[in-house]
Amino acid sequence: MSYYNQGPPPPGGYQQNHSPYPPQQGHYPPPQQPYGQPGYNQGPPMGQQGYGPPGGSPYPPQGGQYQPPQNQGYGAPPPGQYYGGYGAPPSAPDPPSLGYVPGQHANMDMGHAADELRRAMKGFGTDEKTLVQVLGGMDALQVASVKIAFQQRHHRDLMKDVHGETSGHFREGLEAIIRGPLDQDCHALHESIKGLGTKESAMNDVLLSRKNGDLEAIKQHYHHKYHRSLESDVQGDLSMKTERLFNLVISAHRNPESTPVIPQQTQADVEEIYRATEGRTGTDQMTVCSIIAQRSDGQLRAISQAYRQRSGRSLEACIKSEFSGHMEDALLFMIRHAEDPAKHDADLLENAMAGLGTNDSALVRRIVMIHWDKQRLHQCKAAYKHFYKRDLADRIRGETSGDYEKLMLACIGAPPLMGR
Repeated sequence: MSYYNQGPPPPGGYQQNHSPYPPQQGHYPPPQQPYGQPGYNQGPPMGQQGYGPPGGSPYPPQGGQYQPPQNQGYGAPPPGQYYGGYGAPPSAPDPPSLGYVPGQHANMDMGHAADELRRAMKGFGTDEKTLVQVLGGMDALQVASVKIAFQQRHHRDLMKDVHGETSGHFREGLEAIIRGPLDQDCHALHESIKGLGTKESAMNDVLLSRKNGDLEAIKQHYHHKYHRSLESDVQGDLSMKTERLFNLVISAHRNPESTPVIPQQTQADVEEIYRATEGRTGTDQMTVCSIIAQRSDGQLRAISQAYRQRSGRSLEACIKSEFSGHMEDALLFMIRHAEDPAKHDADLLENAMAGLGTNDSALVRRIVMIHWDKQRLHQCKAAYKHFYKRDLADRIRGETSGDYEKLMLACIGAPPLMGR
């Protein structure tokens, strides 16, 4: 039995702890909703607040003209509500995404799925095909529920059984799915920090361009899981100014996507960035970091467009000329995500596969991260087809093999080739 594309939640809905973050009602620019699904999340439906630009995906599934996200239809802020240099930011916090409230689980019987998983690993040999079919298509709350059902029905730990029965990148992918979005984020962060050197791409993937509710959940769960604060671990692993940038990010004071884009504030931000970079000798790096780390995606899109008009070159070109190293990479990550999140996802996947050899850990992390949100996944696949002129599934088939290949394809909703 496959659990891929289960459709809407069951009539009873999903069971979850009451979130301290009330659903927000806002207008475009829409918030990023990593890992959420239409109808599943705690906020309004995707059509109101979703992943991507207004009016649906700019990447038609079949043909059509590519139109990058644009800032359009921005109005004045509601009475008494301002932000930045024009008053206090809106107080309504971003709610956490699906899978970011501990204790959330699907209100449906996952006993049959738990039994299938047990049969696939019981006795001599392992039925890898069943593991892929059952786990590859579950959403975050179904995964949480099947772990509970597996423990209750078979008195065994699903993660330990999968770890003992599988190996390599196939095991890495299955374990990333079983952890669920929140625990996997914390695991990826911890792995990126411990030992010699920092795996910067994992830190960027998990922390940058995230909504405040998810960052708060990550900080709390990281402390619970490792008995250390995320802030202290990051401080001990980054150079001084890059550490200050990530402290800004981790503080979770980013403007919500419901925050209006005010032209006067956009121009003020552009002037500050210009004076801190091209308009002086030397670079006031922290002024630039503070603006980019704390503005919403919609605000960053407006800043990027206005900066080109002000300077004659792109904000990205400015960052490349004035910054270097991890700080440059982090700033570019946030700007590129804001300008076109689906293209950014596609580029990150391609970067994991490009060149000599595949960065399999990055590929697994990014595919599993994207696959939790089916609308995000759909837009990423369409963007990949548009910019790289081939199907993402074909690219994955060329870079992976065996059960690892089948799992990655199941995560993006694509079948393996016949006979493989």
